[in-house]
Amino acid sequence: MTTTATDAVLERYEAVIGIEIHCQLRTNSKMFCGCSTAYDGAAPNTHNCPVCLGLPGALPVINRQAVEYVIATGLAIEAHIPERTQWERKNYFYPDLPKGYQISQYAIPLAAHGRLAIETSAGPFVVDITRAHLEEDTAKLLHGEGGGADRTTLVDFNRSGAPLMEIVTEPTIRTVEQARRYAEELQLLLRAIGVSDADMERGQMRVEANVSLRPRGTEPFGTRVEVKNMNSFRSVERAIAYEIERQGHALDNGEALVMETRGWDDGRQLTYRMRAKETSDDYRYFPEPDLPPLRVDAGWVTAVRDALPELPSARRARYIALGLGAYDAAVVTADPTMLMAFDAISAAGSAPAKEVANFVTGAHAKALKAGDANAAGTAGASTPAGIAVLLGAIASGTVTRQVGRELLDRHIADGTQAADLLADAGPSPISDDAALLGHIEAVIAANPRAVADHKSGKPVAGFLTGQVMKATGGAADAARVTTLVRERLNREG
Repeated sequence: MTTTATDAVLERYEAVIGIEIHCQLRTNSKMFCGCSTAYDGAAPNTHNCPVCLGLPGALPVINRQAVEYVIATGLAIEAHIPERTQWERKNYFYPDLPKGYQISQYAIPLAAHGRLAIETSAGPFVVDITRAHLEEDTAKLLHGEGGGADRTTLVDFNRSGAPLMEIVTEPTIRTVEQARRYAEELQLLLRAIGVSDADMERGQMRVEANVSLRPRGTEPFGTRVEVKNMNSFRSVERAIAYEIERQGHALDNGEALVMETRGWDDGRQLTYRMRAKETSDDYRYFPEPDLPPLRVDAGWVTAVRDALPELPSARRARYIALGLGAYDAAVVTADPTMLMAFDAISAAGSAPAKEVANFVTGAHAKALKAGDANAAGTAGASTPAGIAVLLGAIASGTVTRQVGRELLDRHIADGTQAADLLADAGPSPISDDAALLGHIEAVIAANPRAVADHKSGKPVAGFLTGQVMKATGGAADAARVTTLVRERLNREG
Protein backbone atom coordinates (compact mmCIF):
# COMPACT_ATOMS: atom_id res chain seq x y z
CA MET A 1 0.00 0.00 0.00
CA THR A 2 1.31 3.46 -0.86
CA THR A 3 0.46 7.06 -0.06
CA THR A 4 -0.44 7.57 -3.72
CA ALA A 5 -2.89 4.66 -3.57
CA THR A 6 -4.48 6.09 -0.41
CA ASP A 7 -4.82 9.50 -2.02
CA ALA A 8 -6.49 7.91 -5.05
CA VAL A 9 -9.12 6.28 -2.80
CA LEU A 10 -9.70 9.57 -1.01
CA GLU A 11 -10.51 11.29 -4.29
CA ARG A 12 -13.73 9.22 -4.38
CA TYR A 13 -14.38 8.61 -0.70
CA GLU A 14 -14.09 10.61 2.49
CA ALA A 15 -12.47 8.86 5.45
CA VAL A 16 -14.22 9.15 8.81
CA ILE A 17 -11.75 8.37 11.57
CA GLY A 18 -12.09 8.29 15.34
CA ILE A 19 -9.22 7.48 17.68
CA GLU A 20 -9.41 5.68 21.01
CA ILE A 21 -6.30 5.82 23.18
CA HIS A 22 -5.75 3.86 26.38
CA CYS A 23 -2.86 4.95 28.56
CA GLN A 24 -1.56 3.53 31.82
CA LEU A 25 -1.43 6.16 34.54
CA ARG A 26 1.74 6.80 36.54
CA THR A 27 0.41 5.88 39.96
CA ASN A 28 2.23 3.84 42.61
CA SER A 29 -0.72 1.52 43.24
CA LYS A 30 -3.51 -0.02 41.21
CA MET A 31 -6.93 1.50 40.52
CA PHE A 32 -8.95 -0.14 43.29
CA CYS A 33 -6.39 -1.78 45.58
CA GLY A 34 -2.99 -1.18 47.13
CA CYS A 35 -0.99 -3.53 44.90
CA SER A 36 2.14 -1.94 43.41
CA THR A 37 2.17 -0.95 39.74
CA ALA A 38 5.96 -1.52 39.59
CA TYR A 39 5.38 -4.89 37.94
CA ASP A 40 7.44 -4.29 34.79
CA GLY A 41 10.00 -7.11 34.76
CA ALA A 42 8.55 -8.73 37.89
CA ALA A 43 7.85 -12.45 38.09
CA PRO A 44 4.36 -13.33 36.83
CA ASN A 45 1.48 -13.10 39.30
CA THR A 46 3.47 -11.47 42.11
CA HIS A 47 1.60 -8.14 42.25
CA ASN A 48 -1.86 -9.39 43.14
CA CYS A 49 -4.43 -9.36 45.92
CA PRO A 50 -8.06 -10.50 46.34
CA VAL A 51 -9.32 -7.20 44.90
CA CYS A 52 -7.41 -7.20 41.60
CA LEU A 53 -7.96 -10.95 41.26
CA GLY A 54 -11.73 -10.44 41.63
CA LEU A 55 -12.15 -12.86 44.51
CA PRO A 56 -15.58 -13.03 46.18
CA GLY A 57 -16.12 -10.53 48.97
CA ALA A 58 -13.22 -8.23 48.01
CA LEU A 59 -14.28 -4.58 47.80
CA PRO A 60 -12.67 -1.87 45.62
CA VAL A 61 -11.35 1.46 46.94
CA ILE A 62 -10.86 4.38 44.50
CA ASN A 63 -7.30 5.56 43.78
CA ARG A 64 -7.41 9.35 44.34
CA GLN A 65 -4.22 10.01 42.35
CA ALA A 66 -5.65 8.27 39.29
CA VAL A 67 -8.77 10.43 39.49
CA GLU A 68 -6.64 13.59 39.71
CA TYR A 69 -4.60 12.50 36.70
CA VAL A 70 -7.75 12.21 34.57
CA ILE A 71 -9.00 15.57 35.83
CA ALA A 72 -5.61 17.07 34.91
CA THR A 73 -5.85 15.55 31.44
CA GLY A 74 -9.38 16.89 31.07
CA LEU A 75 -8.26 20.40 31.98
CA ALA A 76 -5.31 20.17 29.57
CA ILE A 77 -7.63 19.24 26.68
CA GLU A 78 -10.14 21.97 27.64
CA ALA A 79 -12.79 19.42 28.63
CA HIS A 80 -15.72 19.81 31.02
CA ILE A 81 -15.27 18.24 34.46
CA PRO A 82 -18.63 17.21 36.01
CA GLU A 83 -19.57 17.87 39.61
CA ARG A 84 -20.58 14.23 39.97
CA THR A 85 -19.46 11.09 38.20
CA GLN A 86 -20.11 7.41 38.70
CA TRP A 87 -18.75 3.94 37.98
CA GLU A 88 -20.28 1.18 35.89
CA ARG A 89 -19.67 -2.49 35.36
CA LYS A 90 -18.76 -3.29 31.77
CA ASN A 91 -19.63 -6.95 31.37
CA TYR A 92 -17.73 -9.29 29.11
CA PHE A 93 -15.99 -12.59 29.63
CA TYR A 94 -12.40 -13.15 28.61
CA PRO A 95 -9.45 -14.95 30.23
CA ASP A 96 -7.65 -11.67 30.98
CA LEU A 97 -10.59 -10.27 33.02
CA PRO A 98 -10.77 -12.22 36.29
CA LYS A 99 -14.09 -10.77 37.58
CA GLY A 100 -15.95 -11.30 34.33
CA TYR A 101 -16.56 -7.54 34.22
CA GLN A 102 -14.49 -4.36 34.18
CA ILE A 103 -15.10 -1.39 36.45
CA SER A 104 -15.26 1.56 34.08
CA GLN A 105 -17.18 4.78 33.41
CA TYR A 106 -19.91 5.11 30.83
CA ALA A 107 -22.80 7.47 31.57
CA ILE A 108 -20.81 10.29 33.21
CA PRO A 109 -17.06 10.34 32.36
CA LEU A 110 -14.59 12.37 34.41
CA ALA A 111 -13.93 14.66 31.43
CA ALA A 112 -16.09 15.36 28.37
CA HIS A 113 -16.28 17.62 25.30
CA GLY A 114 -12.60 18.53 24.97
CA ARG A 115 -10.35 19.51 22.10
CA LEU A 116 -6.71 19.28 21.08
CA ALA A 117 -5.11 21.51 18.44
CA ILE A 118 -2.49 19.95 16.16
CA GLU A 119 -0.31 21.13 13.28
CA THR A 120 -0.39 19.33 9.94
CA SER A 121 1.12 19.95 6.53
CA ALA A 122 -2.23 21.47 5.54
CA GLY A 123 -2.22 23.84 8.52
CA PRO A 124 -3.73 23.85 12.01
CA PHE A 125 -6.46 21.35 12.84
CA VAL A 126 -8.56 20.85 15.98
CA VAL A 127 -9.51 17.33 17.05
CA ASP A 128 -12.75 17.19 19.03
CA ILE A 129 -12.53 14.83 22.01
CA THR A 130 -15.66 13.10 23.26
CA ARG A 131 -14.47 11.91 26.64
CA ALA A 132 -11.65 10.85 28.96
CA HIS A 133 -12.60 8.33 31.60
CA LEU A 134 -11.09 5.92 34.12
CA GLU A 135 -11.17 2.16 34.20
CA GLU A 136 -9.06 -0.78 35.31
CA ASP A 137 -6.66 -2.61 33.04
CA THR A 138 -6.90 -6.31 32.20
CA ALA A 139 -4.39 -9.07 32.80
CA LYS A 140 -1.81 -10.05 30.18
CA LEU A 141 -2.15 -13.17 28.05
CA LEU A 142 0.97 -15.02 26.88
CA HIS A 143 0.23 -17.31 23.96
CA GLY A 144 2.53 -20.28 23.37
CA GLU A 145 3.59 -21.89 20.12
CA GLY A 146 1.69 -24.64 18.38
CA GLY A 147 -1.95 -25.06 17.48
CA GLY A 148 -5.06 -26.90 18.49
CA ALA A 149 -4.90 -28.87 21.73
CA ASP A 150 -1.12 -28.36 21.94
CA ARG A 151 -1.39 -24.57 22.18
CA THR A 152 -1.18 -23.07 25.65
CA THR A 153 -2.12 -19.62 26.93
CA LEU A 154 -0.72 -18.36 30.23
CA VAL A 155 -2.21 -15.50 32.24
CA ASP A 156 -0.17 -12.95 34.18
CA PHE A 157 -2.39 -10.93 36.53
CA ASN A 158 0.28 -8.38 37.52
CA ARG A 159 -1.29 -5.79 35.21
CA SER A 160 -4.85 -6.62 36.21
CA GLY A 161 -6.46 -3.66 37.96
CA ALA A 162 -3.83 -1.08 36.98
CA PRO A 163 -5.38 2.38 36.42
CA LEU A 164 -6.16 3.00 32.77
CA MET A 165 -7.40 6.20 31.15
CA GLU A 166 -9.32 5.99 27.88
CA ILE A 167 -9.51 9.08 25.64
CA VAL A 168 -12.00 8.94 22.77
CA THR A 169 -12.27 11.45 19.91
CA GLU A 170 -15.26 12.42 17.86
CA PRO A 171 -15.21 10.97 14.30
CA THR A 172 -13.88 14.26 12.94
CA ILE A 173 -10.45 13.12 11.73
CA ARG A 174 -10.27 12.87 7.96
CA THR A 175 -6.66 12.02 7.04
CA VAL A 176 -3.92 9.61 8.03
CA GLU A 177 -1.66 12.52 8.89
CA GLN A 178 -4.22 14.07 11.23
CA ALA A 179 -4.56 10.74 13.04
CA ARG A 180 -0.82 10.39 13.55
CA ARG A 181 -0.28 14.02 14.58
CA TYR A 182 -3.10 13.75 17.11
CA ALA A 183 -1.59 10.64 18.70
CA GLU A 184 1.86 12.28 18.81
CA GLU A 185 0.52 15.49 20.35
CA LEU A 186 -1.52 13.62 22.94
CA GLN A 187 1.50 11.56 23.97
CA LEU A 188 3.53 14.76 24.34
CA LEU A 189 0.76 16.32 26.43
CA LEU A 190 0.40 13.30 28.74
CA ARG A 191 4.13 13.26 29.37
CA ALA A 192 4.31 17.02 29.90
CA ILE A 193 1.67 16.99 32.65
CA GLY A 194 3.21 13.88 34.22
CA VAL A 195 0.20 11.57 34.18
CA SER A 196 1.75 8.80 32.06
CA ASP A 197 5.03 7.75 30.47
CA ALA A 198 2.88 6.83 27.43
CA ASP A 199 5.51 4.50 25.95
CA MET A 200 3.85 2.71 23.04
CA GLU A 201 6.49 -0.01 22.76
CA ARG A 202 5.92 -0.96 26.42
CA GLY A 203 2.15 -0.93 26.06
CA GLN A 204 1.69 2.15 28.24
CA MET A 205 -0.16 3.88 25.41
CA ARG A 206 -2.35 1.87 23.06
CA VAL A 207 -3.92 3.44 19.99
CA GLU A 208 -7.02 2.09 18.29
CA ALA A 209 -8.65 3.61 15.22
CA ASN A 210 -12.24 3.41 14.02
CA VAL A 211 -12.23 3.82 10.24
CA SER A 212 -15.06 4.05 7.73
CA LEU A 213 -15.52 5.50 4.24
CA ARG A 214 -18.40 7.35 2.65
CA PRO A 215 -18.76 8.69 -0.89
CA ARG A 216 -17.65 12.30 -1.05
CA GLY A 217 -20.52 14.73 -0.69
CA THR A 218 -22.68 12.37 1.38
CA GLU A 219 -23.51 12.59 5.10
CA PRO A 220 -24.33 9.07 6.40
CA PHE A 221 -21.40 7.23 7.97
CA GLY A 222 -20.10 4.07 6.34
CA THR A 223 -19.52 0.73 8.06
CA ARG A 224 -17.08 1.24 10.91
CA VAL A 225 -14.07 -1.03 11.41
CA GLU A 226 -11.88 -0.92 14.51
CA VAL A 227 -8.14 -1.44 14.06
CA LYS A 228 -5.98 -2.59 17.01
CA ASN A 229 -2.38 -3.65 17.73
CA MET A 230 -0.69 -0.47 16.53
CA ASN A 231 2.42 -0.06 18.71
CA SER A 232 4.13 2.89 17.01
CA PHE A 233 3.13 6.12 15.30
CA ARG A 234 4.34 4.70 12.01
CA SER A 235 2.04 1.73 12.55
CA VAL A 236 -0.88 4.08 13.22
CA GLU A 237 -0.21 5.81 9.92
CA ARG A 238 0.28 2.65 7.89
CA ALA A 239 -2.59 0.68 9.43
CA ILE A 240 -5.14 3.44 8.81
CA ALA A 241 -3.85 3.94 5.26
CA TYR A 242 -4.12 0.21 4.60
CA GLU A 243 -7.65 0.10 5.98
CA ILE A 244 -8.72 3.06 3.83
CA GLU A 245 -7.40 1.29 0.74
CA ARG A 246 -8.92 -2.07 1.72
CA GLN A 247 -12.35 -0.56 2.29
CA GLY A 248 -12.11 1.57 -0.85
CA HIS A 249 -11.30 -1.49 -2.96
CA ALA A 250 -14.22 -3.42 -1.43
CA LEU A 251 -16.69 -0.58 -2.05
CA ASP A 252 -15.47 -0.14 -5.63
CA ASN A 253 -16.19 -3.83 -6.25
CA GLY A 254 -19.63 -3.80 -4.64
CA GLU A 255 -18.54 -5.89 -1.65
CA ALA A 256 -20.36 -5.52 1.66
CA LEU A 257 -18.27 -4.34 4.61
CA VAL A 258 -19.07 -5.62 8.11
CA MET A 259 -18.54 -3.96 11.47
CA GLU A 260 -15.59 -5.81 12.95
CA THR A 261 -12.40 -5.56 14.93
CA ARG A 262 -9.20 -6.06 12.94
CA GLY A 263 -5.60 -6.32 14.07
CA TRP A 264 -2.56 -4.74 12.43
CA ASP A 265 0.22 -7.10 11.35
CA ASP A 266 3.30 -4.89 11.13
CA GLY A 267 5.39 -7.62 9.56
CA ARG A 268 3.00 -8.23 6.68
CA GLN A 269 1.79 -4.61 6.57
CA LEU A 270 -1.91 -5.49 6.56
CA THR A 271 -4.94 -5.72 8.82
CA TYR A 272 -6.60 -9.04 9.65
CA ARG A 273 -9.98 -10.00 11.11
CA MET A 274 -10.04 -10.65 14.86
CA ARG A 275 -13.74 -10.76 15.78
CA ALA A 276 -17.13 -9.13 15.24
CA LYS A 277 -17.26 -5.63 16.71
CA GLU A 278 -19.17 -5.26 19.98
CA THR A 279 -21.56 -2.37 20.63
CA SER A 280 -22.30 -0.67 23.94
CA ASP A 281 -25.41 -2.86 24.34
CA ASP A 282 -23.23 -5.99 24.26
CA TYR A 283 -21.44 -4.84 27.42
CA ARG A 284 -24.68 -4.52 29.46
CA TYR A 285 -23.47 -1.54 31.48
CA PHE A 286 -25.03 -0.98 34.89
CA PRO A 287 -23.95 1.11 37.93
CA GLU A 288 -21.20 -0.42 40.05
CA PRO A 289 -22.90 -1.39 43.34
CA ASP A 290 -19.65 -1.52 45.33
CA LEU A 291 -18.63 2.10 44.62
CA PRO A 292 -20.61 5.24 45.44
CA PRO A 293 -20.89 8.15 42.99
CA LEU A 294 -17.81 10.39 43.08
CA ARG A 295 -18.28 14.11 43.69
CA VAL A 296 -15.70 16.49 42.19
CA ASP A 297 -16.00 19.87 43.91
CA ALA A 298 -14.77 23.10 42.37
CA GLY A 299 -11.95 23.50 44.89
CA TRP A 300 -10.50 20.13 43.92
CA VAL A 301 -10.57 21.03 40.22
CA THR A 302 -8.94 24.41 40.94
CA ALA A 303 -6.13 22.73 42.92
CA VAL A 304 -5.44 20.34 40.03
CA ARG A 305 -5.54 23.21 37.52
CA ASP A 306 -3.09 25.29 39.59
CA ALA A 307 -0.64 22.35 39.68
CA LEU A 308 -0.56 21.93 35.88
CA PRO A 309 2.81 22.71 34.28
CA GLU A 310 3.23 24.66 31.05
CA LEU A 311 1.51 22.76 28.25
CA PRO A 312 3.36 21.89 25.01
CA SER A 313 1.29 24.30 22.90
CA ALA A 314 2.03 27.18 25.29
CA ARG A 315 5.70 26.25 25.41
CA ARG A 316 5.98 26.24 21.61
CA ALA A 317 4.31 29.64 21.46
CA ARG A 318 6.72 31.00 24.09
CA TYR A 319 9.73 29.68 22.19
CA ILE A 320 8.48 31.23 18.95
CA ALA A 321 8.07 34.54 20.76
CA LEU A 322 11.72 34.24 21.84
CA GLY A 323 12.76 34.04 18.19
CA LEU A 324 12.65 30.36 17.27
CA GLY A 325 11.00 29.12 14.13
CA ALA A 326 8.01 26.78 14.42
CA TYR A 327 10.13 23.74 13.52
CA ASP A 328 12.85 24.41 16.09
CA ALA A 329 10.23 25.17 18.75
CA ALA A 330 8.54 21.84 18.05
CA VAL A 331 11.81 19.88 18.14
CA VAL A 332 12.91 21.35 21.48
CA THR A 333 9.45 20.95 23.04
CA ALA A 334 9.23 17.29 22.04
CA ASP A 335 12.35 16.28 23.99
CA PRO A 336 12.32 16.69 27.81
CA THR A 337 16.12 16.88 28.04
CA MET A 338 16.37 19.49 25.29
CA LEU A 339 13.64 21.71 26.70
CA MET A 340 15.16 21.53 30.20
CA ALA A 341 18.55 22.59 28.86
CA PHE A 342 17.04 25.27 26.59
CA ASP A 343 15.13 26.87 29.46
CA ALA A 344 18.11 26.69 31.82
CA ILE A 345 20.56 28.24 29.34
CA SER A 346 18.08 30.90 28.20
CA ALA A 347 17.38 31.91 31.80
CA ALA A 348 21.09 32.04 32.68
CA GLY A 349 22.14 34.55 30.01
CA SER A 350 21.18 36.56 26.97
CA ALA A 351 22.34 34.27 24.17
CA PRO A 352 20.02 34.42 21.14
CA ALA A 353 17.31 31.75 21.22
CA LYS A 354 18.40 30.34 17.84
CA GLU A 355 21.96 29.86 19.09
CA VAL A 356 20.68 28.07 22.19
CA ALA A 357 18.36 25.85 20.14
CA ASN A 358 21.13 24.91 17.70
CA PHE A 359 23.34 24.00 20.63
CA VAL A 360 20.84 21.86 22.58
CA THR A 361 19.71 20.00 19.44
CA GLY A 362 23.27 19.49 18.19
CA ALA A 363 26.44 19.46 20.30
CA HIS A 364 24.59 19.21 23.60
CA ALA A 365 22.40 16.30 22.49
CA LYS A 366 25.49 14.49 21.21
CA ALA A 367 27.33 15.05 24.48
CA LEU A 368 24.40 13.70 26.49
CA LYS A 369 24.66 10.38 24.67
CA ALA A 370 28.07 9.92 26.28
CA GLY A 371 26.80 10.62 29.81
CA ASP A 372 23.83 11.66 31.91
CA ALA A 373 22.63 15.21 32.27
CA ASN A 374 23.80 16.92 35.46
CA ALA A 375 21.52 18.48 38.05
CA ALA A 376 21.42 21.74 36.09
CA GLY A 377 20.01 19.95 33.05
CA THR A 378 23.16 20.33 30.95
CA ALA A 379 25.79 17.84 29.82
CA GLY A 380 29.00 16.79 31.53
CA ALA A 381 30.53 19.38 33.86
CA SER A 382 29.01 22.38 32.08
CA THR A 383 26.72 24.99 33.61
CA PRO A 384 23.83 26.86 31.98
CA ALA A 385 25.53 30.19 32.72
CA GLY A 386 28.83 29.08 31.18
CA ILE A 387 27.12 27.82 28.04
CA ALA A 388 25.10 31.03 27.76
CA VAL A 389 28.28 33.15 27.95
CA LEU A 390 30.04 31.10 25.27
CA LEU A 391 27.01 31.07 22.94
CA GLY A 392 26.71 34.81 23.40
CA ALA A 393 30.38 35.23 22.47
CA ILE A 394 29.81 33.26 19.26
CA ALA A 395 26.72 35.27 18.37
CA SER A 396 28.43 38.61 18.99
CA GLY A 397 31.53 37.66 17.03
CA THR A 398 33.85 37.78 20.05
CA VAL A 399 35.11 34.37 18.90
CA THR A 400 34.68 32.56 15.61
CA ARG A 401 32.12 29.79 15.44
CA GLN A 402 34.86 27.18 15.11
CA VAL A 403 36.73 28.46 18.14
CA GLY A 404 33.47 28.79 20.04
CA ARG A 405 32.62 25.15 19.40
CA GLU A 406 36.02 24.13 20.72
CA LEU A 407 35.49 26.22 23.86
CA LEU A 408 32.05 24.67 24.39
CA ASP A 409 33.53 21.19 24.07
CA ARG A 410 36.12 22.03 26.73
CA HIS A 411 33.52 23.55 29.02
CA ILE A 412 31.34 20.43 28.74
CA ALA A 413 34.30 18.12 29.29
CA ASP A 414 35.87 19.68 32.39
CA GLY A 415 33.72 22.63 33.45
CA THR A 416 36.42 25.28 32.87
CA GLN A 417 34.95 28.71 33.52
CA ALA A 418 33.71 30.47 30.38
CA ALA A 419 35.61 33.67 31.28
CA ASP A 420 38.88 31.75 31.51
CA LEU A 421 38.24 30.01 28.20
CA LEU A 422 37.51 33.29 26.45
CA ALA A 423 40.60 34.94 27.98
CA ASP A 424 42.80 32.21 26.48
CA ALA A 425 40.99 32.13 23.13
CA GLY A 426 43.49 34.45 21.42
CA PRO A 427 42.78 37.61 19.46
CA SER A 428 39.27 38.58 18.50
CA PRO A 429 38.14 37.39 15.07
CA ILE A 430 38.51 39.59 12.05
CA SER A 431 35.05 40.96 11.37
CA ASP A 432 35.96 43.88 9.13
CA ASP A 433 35.25 43.06 5.45
CA ALA A 434 38.01 45.37 4.27
CA ALA A 435 40.60 43.47 6.29
CA LEU A 436 39.24 40.14 5.06
CA LEU A 437 39.32 41.34 1.45
CA GLY A 438 42.98 42.22 1.87
CA HIS A 439 43.74 38.63 2.87
CA ILE A 440 41.58 37.31 0.03
CA GLU A 441 43.41 39.43 -2.58
CA ALA A 442 46.74 38.17 -1.26
CA VAL A 443 45.62 34.53 -1.43
CA ILE A 444 44.23 34.92 -4.96
CA ALA A 445 47.44 36.59 -6.13
CA ALA A 446 49.44 33.70 -4.67
CA ASN A 447 47.25 31.06 -6.35
CA PRO A 448 46.76 31.99 -10.05
CA ARG A 449 46.16 28.34 -10.92
CA ALA A 450 43.10 28.30 -8.67
CA VAL A 451 41.71 31.33 -10.50
CA ALA A 452 42.29 29.59 -13.82
CA ASP A 453 40.55 26.46 -12.51
CA HIS A 454 37.61 28.60 -11.47
CA LYS A 455 37.32 30.06 -14.97
CA SER A 456 37.24 26.53 -16.39
CA GLY A 457 34.34 25.62 -14.10
CA LYS A 458 36.14 23.81 -11.32
CA PRO A 459 35.08 24.47 -7.67
CA VAL A 460 37.90 26.29 -5.89
CA ALA A 461 36.11 28.47 -3.32
CA GLY A 462 36.66 25.92 -0.55
CA PHE A 463 40.38 25.75 -1.22
CA LEU A 464 40.80 29.51 -1.27
CA THR A 465 38.70 29.90 1.91
CA GLY A 466 40.99 27.42 3.61
CA GLN A 467 44.04 29.44 2.56
CA VAL A 468 42.50 32.63 3.95
CA MET A 469 41.68 30.92 7.23
CA LYS A 470 45.25 29.68 7.41
CA ALA A 471 46.60 33.13 6.69
CA THR A 472 44.47 34.68 9.45
CA GLY A 473 45.31 31.99 11.97
CA GLY A 474 41.65 30.95 12.08
CA ALA A 475 40.63 34.41 13.27
CA ALA A 476 38.14 34.94 10.45
CA ASP A 477 34.56 33.78 10.16
CA ALA A 478 34.68 30.96 7.63
CA ALA A 479 31.12 31.53 6.39
CA ARG A 480 31.80 35.21 5.73
CA VAL A 481 35.12 34.45 4.06
CA THR A 482 33.43 31.93 1.78
CA THR A 483 30.85 34.52 0.71
CA LEU A 484 33.52 37.14 -0.01
CA VAL A 485 35.71 34.64 -1.89
CA ARG A 486 32.83 33.67 -4.17
CA GLU A 487 31.95 37.29 -4.84
CA ARG A 488 35.59 38.02 -5.72
CA LEU A 489 35.84 34.97 -8.01
CA ASN A 490 32.62 35.91 -9.80
CA ARG A 491 34.28 39.18 -10.78
CA GLU A 492 37.01 37.14 -12.46
CA GLY A 493 34.39 35.68 -14.79
